[in-house]
Amino acid sequence: MLLLTGATGLVGTALLRRLTAAGEPVRCLVRDPRALGAQRTDVDVAVGDLADPASLREAVDGATTVVHLAAAIRDQPHATIEELNARATAQLAQAARRAGAERFVLFSALSAGPHVRTRFLRAKAQAEEAVAAAGFGRHVIVAPSIIYDRDDPFMALLRRMAVLPVVPVSGRGRAEYQPIWAQDVADCVVALLDGRAPGRDRLELAGPQTLTHTEIVRTMLAAAGRPRPLVHVPTPVVKRALRAGQALLGARTPATWDEAELMEVSMTTPRGAADAQELGVRPRTMTAALGP
Repeated sequence: MLLLTGATGLVGTALLRRLTAAGEPVRCLVRDPRALGAQRTDVDVAVGDLADPASLREAVDGATTVVHLAAAIRDQPHATIEELNARATAQLAQAARRAGAERFVLFSALSAGPHVRTRFLRAKAQAEEAVAAAGFGRHVIVAPSIIYDRDDPFMALLRRMAVLPVVPVSGRGRAEYQPIWAQDVADCVVALLDGRAPGRDRLELAGPQTLTHTEIVRTMLAAAGRPRPLVHVPTPVVKRALRAGQALLGARTPATWDEAELMEVSMTTPRGAADAQELGVRPRTMTAALGP
């Protein structure tokens, strides 16, 4: 049995389709089974939450492999970024190890580290340490750059912002990324689970292009059929505005400072797309993946 967290996310949705099509027995940890759509009848459902240790213990029962995709880039009403990414990962890893799981695949992020400026990337570094210390027979840290798809939240936000005559971009927009398509990432995970991975406990997944934040926004707007001029908004102004919006709207705010700050930190690897290619996947460019 394979336990999958984050099954309703960008990569999780694509990965789950591949796993069920191959007849892989899968259990999905979800808060609401309805979010799985029609696939909820093809999997074993564990109802729970990363912030609930008891539900984690129940979810790992009988699982030999855990693929932990779930993550939070903003605080939730019931838990913080640190609790959902670092502490919950440690609890999940410990529960899985006690339950006899042999393999743990953690999705982290390029540039994760203890001294990075963003809370999310610092929490991911703690999560990596927790998985490595859990003592699995085999663990793999998968560290991607920005993952995107046609209907991802960032793309949806840009479509809404494109009703404006100009689209605002936080800061100077110079941070660099190697964006990788969610479908390519799912193919990489399938290859990893099939044993095609190189003998390393850390893989860095990146697309074939290095693009700045500004270039990513332009590419996405063009793919959505809504090219617009861009205006760069000073970071201090963005920070004050987003924090005010969060204080006013709470969980309903369309964007938070923690999310915007992630676009101020470059996420690249000198290996480029090499790790994906070692898995037999040749990542597409953003233009090719998003299409006209």
